[in-house]
Amino acid sequence: MALSQTSNLSKTQSLLMIKSFLIWTFTLAVCLLVVGFPLVVLMATVGCLLSVVLQSVMPISAVLLVAGSLVMLNVMAVVFAAGMLTLKGVHPKEVKWLTWLHGDTDKISSPVYAACPLTCEVKS
Repeated sequence: MALSQTSNLSKTQSLLMIKSFLIWTFTLAVCLLVVGFPLVVLMATVGCLLSVVLQSVMPISAVLLVAGSLVMLNVMAVVFAAGMLTLKGVHPKEVKWLTWLHGDTDKISSPVYAACPLTCEVKS
């Protein structure tokens, strides 16, 4: 009985770590694309200049080499950061600024519809 509960607990723990890693990977990728847009533009500019310089030096396709390197660098950075956050035990639900991820909304005020002043007080 104890062995069954222990293996069940380890399966649950590993599934929670995998879920946390996948959520962090998704969140960091979205943040890199949306918030890090100036960084992406800067990397594209440097990549273009680097491919032009490398094309004259190397006989292989420098554009393919530079583009592949930049994509691999971004993917590895996201996976490494997600892995570090998962190993440290930080769950995405614990992060205050990720309310958009788990559906919590802050109600500031209730909506007022344009037709409400005309129809709300009408009694039939």
